[in-house]
Amino acid sequence: MSFPAFRSRRLRRTEALRRLSQEVELSPRHLIAPLFVKEGIPEPVPIPSLPGQVQHTRSSLVEEVGELVELGVGGVILFGIPARKDAVGSGAWDDEGVVQRALRALRSEFGDRAVLMADLCLCEYTDHGHCGVLAEGPDTVDNDRTLELYGRIAASQARAGADVIAPSGVMDGQVAAIRRALDGAGFSQVVILSYAAKFASTFYGPFRDAAESAPRFGHRRAYQLAPANLRAALRRVEEELAEGADAVMVKPALPYLDVVRAVRERWQVPVAAYCVSGEYAMLHAAAQRGWLDLESAMMEVLLAIRRAGADWILTYFAKDAAWLLR
Repeated sequence: MSFPAFRSRRLRRTEALRRLSQEVELSPRHLIAPLFVKEGIPEPVPIPSLPGQVQHTRSSLVEEVGELVELGVGGVILFGIPARKDAVGSGAWDDEGVVQRALRALRSEFGDRAVLMADLCLCEYTDHGHCGVLAEGPDTVDNDRTLELYGRIAASQARAGADVIAPSGVMDGQVAAIRRALDGAGFSQVVILSYAAKFASTFYGPFRDAAESAPRFGHRRAYQLAPANLRAALRRVEEELAEGADAVMVKPALPYLDVVRAVRERWQVPVAAYCVSGEYAMLHAAAQRGWLDLESAMMEVLLAIRRAGADWILTYFAKDAAWLLR
């Protein structure tokens, strides 16, 4: 029996050889930790559908970010749960709002050692749970009225110390409106990471529990992208880059790795992918039943997202993965 001169198994023979020939690097700096901070709670509240995750108090948030900084995690992104909500989500642009106060506390504690990102949306702040001001008719958000509010939120978050503003509402023209507001308020240095390719996904369920942001009626399919549409996603990325986005995001990650790859191949900007709450929860659920090893599955998933082309991975696994990678 003849054998080829080249045998690929030679490069897989030992752990040291496998490490030497690894094609994709995954390190803590590639990871961004989503964190929830809630107003008016005396201690952190566990999130049942996101094992290991909590709604933080401001003090527990500072402690958590300190651990992440020491582990070398690339950044954190904050989601706020206010004590009161209203029809227009006015708490989102309140300079004394839950996220703004958290940003100031983190900036005071860590200076420039931490990259602080702020999610920009209205769903956590409106009493109806939609991502903008409601228009006439069912399930309809008034796109253009919402843009003015997005600008106010961005300026408030920047004043509080955000390095990166991440609009997730999927409104047409949102990046241009936010860029104008930031520049006009003297924050031209603040980065915009746009959720440009955000799909209407069932994998957001646990997040909506955590952020207390599920719509009270209707759905978000009128503004989030249809799962079947790759070309529409690429067009939206192109539009938001033209409006001034500095980096773009694909959300969710695993069901849309083809989108991550397509964006990576077409544009020379940082590409983020959000490994969302449902992706995290399903791995935990399978591991709890003994169906897979959680650590191995976690690392395989994160490597797959990196291999598809993501520069940054937003993931609830950030802390656990960073411990293994340190």
